[in-house]
Amino acid sequence: MYIIPAIDLRNGKCVRLIQGEYHRQITYQDNPVKQAEEFSSAGARWLHIVDLDGAKVGKPVNIPAISAIANLGLFKIEVGGGLRDEDSIKRLLDMGAERVIIGTKAVSDFEWFSEITRKFSGKIALGLDARGSKVATHGWTQDSSQLLLDFAIEAAKLPLAAIIYTDISRDGMMTGPNIERTKVLVDAVEVPVVASGGVKELSDIKKLAELGVEAAIIGRALYEGTLELSEAINAARNSARQ
Repeated sequence: MYIIPAIDLRNGKCVRLIQGEYHRQITYQDNPVKQAEEFSSAGARWLHIVDLDGAKVGKPVNIPAISAIANLGLFKIEVGGGLRDEDSIKRLLDMGAERVIIGTKAVSDFEWFSEITRKFSGKIALGLDARGSKVATHGWTQDSSQLLLDFAIEAAKLPLAAIIYTDISRDGMMTGPNIERTKVLVDAVEVPVVASGGVKELSDIKKLAELGVEAAIIGRALYEGTLELSEAINAARNSARQ
């Protein structure tokens, strides 16, 4: 298991949204490149970037910041937020992203999503953002009728890089990840599962490692100092050896 620190971009700044609500924003860092460098110094080898503006409008917006981080050459980067057409996906992959995350368009047009995953085999991660058992879309502003587990099982038949599961009710709350629902998802699919939302302390990382997740994304806990990134990385590494 490995740790992926998160940078959520809004208006070019590093922020966090509490439970995905745009009016509940905390701004942590005006310079996302500086933040990325700090994560690298702490030992991170992956970086999770979400273009919050892009998620809302349906196309990438914070391209300058994403490009500047990619040009550092310090990480494998996964990028999501507003990726709903092939040109946007290709642009980010050409920019140096290791994989891109698609959520809304996967739910609204599964046929298109299936074609894209085959065209960019191993480069597409499914972003499954859920409130309870239902998948949410459009930057978490809309709830769909899709059941999380049913959709994940169907999508797992495709050549995905990973399924990134976020429990919206836990995101930014630092109340611990949804262990029960994450376990059900890991047990149901063979695609690597990346857990996101709620991690606060080292014990959360150990619990996720025991489930067999591929990685854990951590955001607010790092910015607020309840968890040191270097300690999180070591905990994940040591858990994998046990």
